[in-house]
Amino acid sequence: MRYKLTIEYDGGPFQGWQRLPDAPSVQGALEDAVEKLTGARSDVIGAGRTDSGVHATGQVAHVDIEKPFEAFKLSEAINAHLRPHPIAVLQAEIADAEFHARFDAVRRHYTYTIANRRAPLALDRGHAWRIGLELDIAAMNRAGAALIGRHDFTTFRDGRCQAKSPIKTLDQASAERRGEKVEFTFVAQSFLHRQVRSMVGTLVEVGLGKMTPDDVAAALAAKDRVHCGPVAPSDGLCLTRVDYAK
Repeated sequence: MRYKLTIEYDGGPFQGWQRLPDAPSVQGALEDAVEKLTGARSDVIGAGRTDSGVHATGQVAHVDIEKPFEAFKLSEAINAHLRPHPIAVLQAEIADAEFHARFDAVRRHYTYTIANRRAPLALDRGHAWRIGLELDIAAMNRAGAALIGRHDFTTFRDGRCQAKSPIKTLDQASAERRGEKVEFTFVAQSFLHRQVRSMVGTLVEVGLGKMTPDDVAAALAAKDRVHCGPVAPSDGLCLTRVDYAK
């Protein structure tokens, strides 16, 4: 049977989602847990291949298991075998045999959190990027508006990106202040490797007055990585939701 899993994890201890032969990964930890439960090795296929240090509160994956399980009992059993990893299966559902967590996804939601304060981080350490100078939210939103739509995002594409095309459609790019935190939201069907962190780093340059919204539009149009701002650290990035047509 094929099961759909909704998963959260702290990406700090892992070298990203994708399994690696000699480094800890979220996918590898989940596959180990399923193997301990069933006695068979199964692929756990995720909707998004989050990078090293990137977190998730709404990652989605699918796994095929020969032995039938009640969905709730499956999530409980996998969680028991995941300890002490900071990974939790929030929900398990029986899925259609053709369901594919990655290829059937129609929209992915990411947030990026900045702690906009002078004091060092204690509770949010590892989960936010601290910036001591005040950020201009309005200017960052004007700059973000230039990124919305269907574009060639080569400027915001990591050199190691394996995507066949740099053309993506960005549905949302916005920033909101919540107390001392600034939260960016990015929504698209799919993203290029490190695209979100590249956009955040560039928008922060606008927020600090080092670039203008027009500079961001020009950087996008240049289709050249040299025009990208500094890439934001992985700490503040979180995959929050994955949408499906059905």
